[in-house]
Amino acid sequence: MRLRWAFLIAAVLLTASAIAGVAQPHLGRSADAPAKTITVSGHGTVTTVPDRASFDFTVETRAQTAASAIAHNGTAAAAVAQAVENAGVSAADVQTSQVSLAPQTTQDGLTIIGYAASTTITAKTTIAKAGVVVDAAVKAGANGISGPNLSRSDADGRYKDALKNAVADAKDKATALAAAGGLTLGGVQSIVEGAGQLPVPLAGKADFAAAIEPGTQTIEASVTVTYSATS
Repeated sequence: MRLRWAFLIAAVLLTASAIAGVAQPHLGRSADAPAKTITVSGHGTVTTVPDRASFDFTVETRAQTAASAIAHNGTAAAAVAQAVENAGVSAADVQTSQVSLAPQTTQDGLTIIGYAASTTITAKTTIAKAGVVVDAAVKAGANGISGPNLSRSDADGRYKDALKNAVADAKDKATALAAAGGLTLGGVQSIVEGAGQLPVPLAGKADFAAAIEPGTQTIEASVTVTYSATS
């Protein structure tokens, strides 16, 4: 009887050990080796020629009362806006960007002797029409001009081209790193867009009676790409 009980106890212990081994398969074998990856950054650029120009036209008027200064200024600003539109600028591209009113005082600053009102009209146009638009604004009464600010109408599309160039640059770098490390480059695991840079509108120097020279602008993009790699 004692011998039978000994066999039964041994069988139970063997069964429990087997179950424990199934429930914890990691016991008794090494963990999987970590996957190999290569992470690189890529940079891409696209050079383009600006085709748009924007200008700020300011109209300033003075009067003895604030109400009169604002009223006269509003009429003068409306005339400039209309002249710009008549020169070929779409109404959607003409915007009142700033209105201001300030008291004018005596030299000691104690007595108000009048008010100065100003309105700034921002107009966006093609570079080809820029000279005509500026001439029209000045003739209509604009007594302050800022610009041109040059830009590209399809900058978003050109930025996407720069992104493609950045990804291609990243692949070239990853391929070189894989070869140097004795690895085979695999597929893309992740792509993260970096801080892209659309061209900042550039203020060009121009004789408004002549054509504006657009020059060139550079659109930049950057990405971070992770590839799998095998030995």
